[in-house]
Amino acid sequence: MNKLIEKTFFFLRVKTKNRFTSFFRVKYYSLQGMKIGRGTYLPSIKITWPHQVKIGNNCKLENNIQFKFDGIWKNGPSIIIENNVFLGNNVEFNVRKSVIIKNNCLIASGVKFIDHDHGTKKEELINKQHGIEHLITINDDVWIGTNAIILKGVTINKGAVVAASSVVTKSIPANEIWGGIPAKKISERK
Repeated sequence: MNKLIEKTFFFLRVKTKNRFTSFFRVKYYSLQGMKIGRGTYLPSIKITWPHQVKIGNNCKLENNIQFKFDGIWKNGPSIIIENNVFLGNNVEFNVRKSVIIKNNCLIASGVKFIDHDHGTKKEELINKQHGIEHLITINDDVWIGTNAIILKGVTINKGAVVAASSVVTKSIPANEIWGGIPAKKISERK
């Protein structure tokens, strides 16, 4: 009986603390222009421009997600996460253009979304050059495995799966399973 009481107390303490701190985070970031839907709780995150982020209803976010809008102030949002999306620990958004994640997606820990690159002209310093920027779109019901990297211009279509540690450089058709570096088709969902 003592174990049950201990487990219940632990669960309630953790749940209450997380909701309490999340309530104040939501208020704080909302004042800065971030849009956060009902039933979405905010853990500890890193963010450069809160107004560039819009998160839908009933999303589950784990700790240390980085929302980095890489540029000067401009109207937003550029990082759009729709409803019922899971984002694991240490997911990183490195965005100049836009990343859109649609409904019911699972994004595992350590996934990176990078929608731009740098120029490589010999006459200029690389760190002073702006490269190509293209929108990244993750459609409904997609699962992206841990530590995958999704690069500029990619669209991952409905029901697709990306294997852990893959580097996605091309768009993925619906219901296909891709993996590798660079990622390529492994099979299809059945």
